Amino acid sequence: QSTLTGCCLRWVVLLLGIGGTAEGVSCPQGCTCEYLAVNCTGKGLAEFPATIPLDTRQLILLNFLSDLIYLDCSGNALGQDLDFTFVSIIRLLGSLVVLKLSDNPGLVEIEKDSFANNTWLRHLDVSRCSLTFLDAITLRDLPNLRSLGLSGNPWFCNCSFMELFKTCCPSCVSSADSDNVTCYSPAFVHDLKMLEEAQEQLNYKCFIHFDDQDYLFLGLVGFCIFSAGTVFAWLLGVCAAVYEFLTASGDDENEEDWDE
Repeated sequence: QSTLTGCCLRWVVLLLGIGGTAEGVSCPQGCTCEYLAVNCTGKGLAEFPATIPLDTRQLILLNFLSDLIYLDCSGNALGQDLDFTFVSIIRLLGSLVVLKLSDNPGLVEIEKDSFANNTWLRHLDVSRCSLTFLDAITLRDLPNLRSLGLSGNPWFCNCSFMELFKTCCPSCVSSADSDNVTCYSPAFVHDLKMLEEAQEQLNYKCFIHFDDQDYLFLGLVGFCIFSAGTVFAWLLGVCAAVYEFLTASGDDENEEDWDE
């Protein structure tokens, strides 16, 4: 029992020590500190605050981050998509050159205008997430992009990806580890290199190849055209026969009148 009591006392002392340390760290000069939040917006910081309380859960450095050029958010638990708060902060980083979002398995979608204000971005890494699609508009908003990490995602390579392929042409953007940038679905492009082999297959499938439904559609169109032509020809024939009959009847009546 004494051993258990001593162990409990040690834990209490340890927790009190941690709490005292957290409270002992002062608020950064020029910033305001409230419950679990440190706000340094508009304070003209020249360097990152060194005295941040250990219990801080929210750190706001908006103006300080405006000149940030490198941001590594890899290996975290970003949600299914880049939430509004995160995207809002990213849009404020107008000088950002490198952005790493790799190894976030919960990230399944990136809105097409997420990087609309990051025109200086040259390196974007979204490797090893759970992305299935990336809109080409997202990359067109990045005219200075030169390196794009795409490997390790379960890409769904449909015909919509053809636009992305054009944007990711080798002369425009290089993809690091391109051998591991593969399609996961549909089945006919599974495990094919997305920027090489899959592109050829999709080009054939989307622009050249005809499915059974395509042949059925073309057959129906041809049948409709043939039927319409047949009916139109029949109507022309009937009209011509009626006209000829009426003309012949009129000629006979005129001959009878002359005979009389």
